[in-house]
Amino acid sequence: MPDAVSASERKLREAMDRLLAGAPLRTDGRLIKENLYREAEVSRATMNRATAVLEEWNRQVVGTQPRDKEIENLKRQLRAQRAEIRLLRTRVKELEVQLTIAATTVAELHVENELLRGEDQRRNVSPIHTGARRPR
Repeated sequence: MPDAVSASERKLREAMDRLLAGAPLRTDGRLIKENLYREAEVSRATMNRATAVLEEWNRQVVGTQPRDKEIENLKRQLRAQRAEIRLLRTRVKELEVQLTIAATTVAELHVENELLRGEDQRRNVSPIHTGARRPR
């Protein structure tokens, strides 16, 4: 039985080395325990019995994972950026309203200028009928 454990440990260590080196043969290369036992071609139970290998895995792999403090910092930055995006979108909407108002004002002033200069393009329009009756 000790030979079986030694052979399994050897397979697990070789698999761990390949995964850490970024050269997996049988998995997608993610640094997870499932890939470790699949890469070593042993069962999960066999991997779990190899406590020395798992301790080494935890020291090497868990040390490469982001810490809780880093994750919280990234989440805080993401919240701040999302809040800034909301503010910028609100500002863009306000500016779009102002732009529409300005464009409408410019168009009205243009028409008013044409009327004042006597250049009204609507010369062919008949006067408004007041509704007064003609005598019979």
